[in-house]
Formats: sequence, structure tokens, C-alpha cells
Amino acid sequence: MKRSTMKRAAALLAAGCMTVSLAACGSTATSGSSSTASESAPASSSEAASESTATPEASSEATATGSGKVTVYMPSPAGLADKLAAAFTEETGIQVEQFQGTTGEILARLETEEANPVADVVILASWSDGLSMKADDKIVSYTPANADKIQPGWIDDDSMLFGYSASAVGVIYNTTIYPELNADWADLADSQYADDIAIPDPEKSGACKDFLAGLVTGLDNGEEIMQSWADNGLTVPGANAAALEAVTTGEKGILIAGVDYNAYSSIDDGEPINIYYPASGTVINPRPAMIMKTAPDMDNAKAFVDFLFSDEAQQLVADAYLLPGRTDIQCSNRTNVADIPQLPTDWDAMVPVADETAAKLNEICQ
Repeated sequence: MKRSTMKRAAALLAAGCMTVSLAACGSTATSGSSSTASESAPASSSEAASESTATPEASSEATATGSGKVTVYMPSPAGLADKLAAAFTEETGIQVEQFQGTTGEILARLETEEANPVADVVILASWSDGLSMKADDKIVSYTPANADKIQPGWIDDDSMLFGYSASAVGVIYNTTIYPELNADWADLADSQYADDIAIPDPEKSGACKDFLAGLVTGLDNGEEIMQSWADNGLTVPGANAAALEAVTTGEKGILIAGVDYNAYSSIDDGEPINIYYPASGTVINPRPAMIMKTAPDMDNAKAFVDFLFSDEAQQLVADAYLLPGRTDIQCSNRTNVADIPQLPTDWDAMVPVADETAAKLNEICQ
């Protein structure tokens, strides 16, 4: 804990930014980070419209103003957000103001600020929620630097969602309770795991929500599997951090749909847990960075998105146990994309059922 606090403090000093830091995905804000950001005047509708599209040539020439600020809303891990902010400021001279929260908290904040937009760049932990923002005409098209190196499918067809990183969910288990485990999703309904299985709250965890949508659309028996977990005593301890804690402490032996980067970080910290991806596959969830149509600092927003795909930023992503958005950057501290079995993933089918499936899971687990 001392180590992460020291890193955050150093990053904040270097970036000169104002941050609400959430220790993990399920945390809540501890201070008012938006007091300065909220004073930003929104771009006029004509200005926003003029930025709604960009050609690849224009995007490759996009440069930061070298002054002012950019306001970025970002999910956990907090340490990564702070390091990205510090590195961007060092490179460009532009200050980064942040709000860090869960995907749900970020979306709620955007809703409350709708009349007076503050955010320039929004990053979510849920691709489906990013697609919903696109459908609501909240974001603009742009072609970021190094677009030709981005993982296939991690930019949408209209170049509005930019998957600068990704996570996957797997099965995380306490090794003092289960020294080895490789049960598939359906097998976790076996009586030997009764009342010992947990899952993050999918209405708070975007990664879990998208996984459940992939499960019910990608497998013929996906809904039956979900019901079988509930029948076997599945509990919902909270968002990702609380759900993982239930397993690291031994309160529960198994976490279904646990976010992998949290697991790898905890393993390196010496926690008695392990993670695997079931043989029938999981959902790799790109974390979309998006430029808001109402961005008060549009040029700086584009520069920040370009930076996210730089060598430096992508290495910071890999160091944070996330999957890098570029194909030429590989991780040495976790499983890479090519080695993760994947469910058939059809986002067009998943998005319409994601919220409903998340709510259903919570209902059947009551």
C-alpha cells in the first residue's frame, strides 16, 4: 500500500493534475476532483460539429497546443491513470485533470454534467457502454496515431471507440482451498462448489456485465449456466475489488468472471490465488477511449488519444497487467491475447441484452 501511494503522489506532482482516486474498481470518490474542471466552458455546438470527423491525414498531424489542460475520465487501475497523466504532461506540457471511478460512476457523472460538459476524453471498462455512447451521438470520429498497429476489432467501424487496452475475465480461486482448479463455466454448478462461488456485481462491473452478455449470446446454454450458478449458491459481494477480496480472504473459494488484471497484480503481491480462463472461452473486453463531441479542449483531447497508443503509454498498460491495445506490445507478466480462449463475441447481439442480463443475474442471486 505504501508503494502504490508513493507512486500516485509522484505521478500527481509530475502531472500537476487534480485526481479523485479510487483504490479499486469498486471504490468511491474521496475528494472533489472536479472543482476546477467544472469551470471549463463547453464547446459550442458548431465547434463540436466541426470536429465530428477527421481524416487519417488530419489525425496524423494533430498536435497538442502545449498549454492548457485536458480532462480525462478513467476507470481503475488508479496507478496506471496517474502514470499516463504524468507522462503525457511531461511530453506535451498539458496538464491532465482526472476523474477516476467505475464505469457506472463515470457514466453517472457524465449525465449530471450534460448541461455543462467537462470531459474531453472518456475511457470506460466496458466496450458495450462505449457503443451505447456512440449510439447516443456523444463521441466523435478520429484516427489515432499508430492505428495500423491496434489489435483487430479494437477500433469500431466508424473510428469512434479506441481500445487502448483490454482486460478479460476468468475464474479466480483461492489456492489454500483449491490447490488446482480448471472447471469450465458449466462445471462450477457442481455440488462440490456449492455456496463457495461468487461473482462481481455486473451492474457495477462493466467487464462482468459484458462477459455475461457474451455468455448468453455466445453459448446456446448460456442462460442455463447462469441460472445453475444461482441455484448452486452464487453470491454477489460487490464490484470487482470487493468480489476479489472475498476470495483472497478465503470467505469464498471461487470467483466467477473475475477481472484478470486484478488477479495478476494480487498474485504478484503474494496473495494465495490463481486464475485461469475456462476452455469454452471468455470475453476479452477492450477498454474504449473516446473523444467527447462536447470536449472543451478538442485538440488536447486528440493529442491525449494519440499518446495512449505511443510506445511509452502502451508499455505502461502492459506493466499494469492489462492487455495492450497494440499488437506489437506484449506482456511478460500475464497471459497475452493469443493465449486466451474466447467465446464467440458479437457485440451487436451483446449490447441490447447486456443491461438486462446483468439485472437478471442480480435478481436470481437474491
